[in-house]
Amino acid sequence: MSGNYYRMSATQIVVIVIVVLAVIAAAGAGWMLYRRWSLRHRFGPEYDRLVAEREGRTAAERELRERQRRHAELDRRPLSPESRARFAAEWEEIQIRFVESPVEAVNAAEDLVSRMAAERGYPAGDFEEQAAYLSVEHAHSLDHYRQAHAVRESVDRGESDTEQLREALVHYREMVTELLGREPVPAARHHEPESMPAEHGEQMPTTERYETNR
Repeated sequence: MSGNYYRMSATQIVVIVIVVLAVIAAAGAGWMLYRRWSLRHRFGPEYDRLVAEREGRTAAERELRERQRRHAELDRRPLSPESRARFAAEWEEIQIRFVESPVEAVNAAEDLVSRMAAERGYPAGDFEEQAAYLSVEHAHSLDHYRQAHAVRESVDRGESDTEQLREALVHYREMVTELLGREPVPAARHHEPESMPAEHGEQMPTTERYETNR
């Protein structure tokens, strides 16, 4: 009787240990799934892009967590009202310039976004480094910035046309709006949006929200 009692106790202990280990394993798996979901939710298109680039989730997620760590060390700050007004005025000038000089306008838009990001505390200079930092808080607009940057680079190779340049300016607009802030843009200057050349029959993008089917 006594021997049977101890054998049952040992069996119970084994069962309990197995159950506890299963619970720990399930909790660990749940935590990993949550961390993955959190990264995908936060980084959006940037998550998918990096998974494809790194050929796997593990390396991509490691890099994204490292981006979060480095981003937390930045001295980030919002734009002052004066800076917002100045940048908004520059953006209006770029849109007007596009009609006569699309390439010059696109180059100016790239420079504007880089300077705006730098003034908000992001590293200036290298596009990929700045984009990596921007991805932590501006991932969804960053996809627009990457597409615009790709068109700007194609200009140097002579591979872009006016329509592609127009689309690039629309993409830059998304990042400009994001960096200016979601509050109404200060009324630094007022220009009616210039019309596109007749073959396009559209108006230039402004800092007002422009809905696209993308």
